[in-house]
Amino acid sequence: MTTLATFLAAHPHLAIVEVRSAIGSTPREVGAWMLVSPTAIFGTIGGGQLEFRAIDRAREMIAAGSPKADLLDIPLGPEIGQCCGGRTSVDIALVDAELRAAIPKRLESEEATYPHVLLFGGGHVGHALAAALALMPFRVTIVETRAEALGGMPDGVTTRLTPVPEESVRDTPAHSAFVVLTHDHALDFLIVAEALKRDDAAYVGMIGSKTKRATFKSWYLKEAGGSETDLARLVCPIGGSAVKDKRPAVIAAMAAAEISAALFSSVS
Repeated sequence: MTTLATFLAAHPHLAIVEVRSAIGSTPREVGAWMLVSPTAIFGTIGGGQLEFRAIDRAREMIAAGSPKADLLDIPLGPEIGQCCGGRTSVDIALVDAELRAAIPKRLESEEATYPHVLLFGGGHVGHALAAALALMPFRVTIVETRAEALGGMPDGVTTRLTPVPEESVRDTPAHSAFVVLTHDHALDFLIVAEALKRDDAAYVGMIGSKTKRATFKSWYLKEAGGSETDLARLVCPIGGSAVKDKRPAVIAAMAAAEISAALFSSVS
């Protein structure tokens, strides 16, 4: 996956395309942006004819060296081969030295608002789930007690080695997701119990079976002092039970969709 720094370094001549307004049904929201060079793009404003037209106009401006910004106001109807039904206007401008320097800070600012996902456990499913979630607008952290389990993580995934992983639950912002899939069921239970104390969590999930959930329920209610109300917020097994394939990549795909739905629906 090409990073912004790599893209900027490889393309000296660029234009930025940004959605100024979005009325009705549109592919992207106001503020969505992309970079266009004579031969490549970084990001997207939604694809389709809207994006194709914006790319063409951006490349015309790059070729002409036009210093003046442009505005495209496009109805998303049959006349351009799209059926969204809304209307979008996009600003297009050449990227000068000042803007080039500001773009990484803009991306950093956007990424700082991404919801946090903590994955407890760097085993096969942890690795697969980290890879799936790394493609999403999330801040993903793998928390492990074993140093050897933290190798080979995808770009953009943070790793945290700690002998007390449940402490990481307490330090995470509101509306985060906690996914527990360690190598030790007792450790899983401790982390889940800590996560269920967070009534501001968007998602608390634990890998396992119905039997594991039942065992956790008995321990949680009798020994950990938990409540039925909090227990009801636990997702276990993660990814649902409709798909019987238990390969790590399949579990990760199903769980990533489940986690994403919970996080995006919690965003106001």
